Amino acid sequence: MDPRHVDTRRRGFVQGAAVLGLAAVIPPALAASRPAGRYEDWDAVDLARLIRDGALTPVEVLDAAIARAEASAPLNAVALRHYDMARDRARALSGAGRAERLARPPLAGVPFGLKDLHVALKGTVTTHGSVFFRDAVADHDSTLVQRYQAAGLNIFAKFTSPEFGQTGTTESRLFGLTRNPWNLAHSAGGSSGGSAAAVAAGIVPVAHASDGGGSIRIPASHCGVFGLKPSRGLVPMGPRALEGWMGLAVHNVISRSVRDSALLLQLSQGPEAGARVLPPTHDLLAAIRTPPTGLRIALMEGNPFGMGVHADCVDAVRKAAALCARLGHKVEPAAPRLPIQEMFAGMGVMTGTGLLTTVQAREKALGRPVREDELEPLNWRSLQLARGYSAEQVFAARSVFDQAGRLLDEFFAGYDLILSPVTAAPPPLLGELSLDQPYERFVKAAVLASPFTALFNMSGHPAMSVPLHWNAAGLPIGVQFAAPFGGEARLLALAAQLEEAAPWRDRRPA
Repeated sequence: MDPRHVDTRRRGFVQGAAVLGLAAVIPPALAASRPAGRYEDWDAVDLARLIRDGALTPVEVLDAAIARAEASAPLNAVALRHYDMARDRARALSGAGRAERLARPPLAGVPFGLKDLHVALKGTVTTHGSVFFRDAVADHDSTLVQRYQAAGLNIFAKFTSPEFGQTGTTESRLFGLTRNPWNLAHSAGGSSGGSAAAVAAGIVPVAHASDGGGSIRIPASHCGVFGLKPSRGLVPMGPRALEGWMGLAVHNVISRSVRDSALLLQLSQGPEAGARVLPPTHDLLAAIRTPPTGLRIALMEGNPFGMGVHADCVDAVRKAAALCARLGHKVEPAAPRLPIQEMFAGMGVMTGTGLLTTVQAREKALGRPVREDELEPLNWRSLQLARGYSAEQVFAARSVFDQAGRLLDEFFAGYDLILSPVTAAPPPLLGELSLDQPYERFVKAAVLASPFTALFNMSGHPAMSVPLHWNAAGLPIGVQFAAPFGGEARLLALAAQLEEAAPWRDRRPA
């Protein structure tokens, strides 16, 4: 169906979605034939149902997503536009009869965006936020992309990431600054900042994201949306590599509603060819329909580096603890004993080695070495250091991660969950975590960004950021819950319970 020929009733839906801050409500006279509401008010489950029921077509929904993306341009969340490809797909899906619609995958026609980092959509560019990859066209689909497409999602864009995902903000020389929808002077977080900003702004209800040290949870926290980092091995990373950064990095999504995250993880979890390490899979949709009772929750407030935690983040975690107690859970101060210095030293080795292998693959494809002016200064520094790492250092790094996993497994024998801040400070101003600054200044801000989140990347445990608090300045402050390995069902069950007790879905940036 050509969007230029959409009838006037349906055109109103698309036009309304293009105006940020204005209610594009369907006229009451049309209520019998189509839903009342705005595109940005519906989550992916809603949109899938409306498409399946014939109330909206995939073309209309895609046009609404594109219109909202373009109207949200000041946020700078969209890195790459695959609009024509997505329109072809939407037109092929539109105009079908009811029987055909019911036979389609569960999310057929729902607009979706990928993070522009470590994921491949055949025939399109993935830049990794880097000038060096600005024209790197994928010759294959990632296993995860295949699963998203099998679920029916219509991929129409890639969302911004910092260069190689190496910082907790989303700023790059290639695409510029991605801004926080709640305050444009502040960072949207990173490295999945484009995805989090897009969800918070209503461009999409759910977006792909990845997490190598907090890159799902930090932007989810900063943008007031929900984000869960799954256990190592649960979501496929292949086919070219079956682990990211030697197990540190994993894929999932950022969403507004808990049920969207549960559904996307339900549809994407499980082994791929070659996989050997796999946590148990669960019926995650059943989990969110069953409120948990009597959870034993350890409250960990202290910064693992001993550098303090901002009062806003302490306030957020204490309010979350009080809410959990009111829901019947037992919360008490407790924290695992971990070899923090060795863990974070190993993380530097591993992330630097991951950067090195990514750059070397591109050098081989181009037949030439990378130039210093093609990388951001701090990544160029990391690259030079990585060229000097030994096999013993890489092995030692993975070994200390495994030791941390064992210690946390032992701690979880006494607790069902760990509650902590996501970050040690509220969303920073743009520039504070940029990769284009002196290293000494960067480190001072970086140690506040991921001291809590990175623990669970190194150990391989699942953890989530839940948007339960906003500070006096109106900026979101998420809280983190971590679970035993394979404990995604427990996390999602609690998240759904918290979502019902303290709803955030209708809390929107201006």
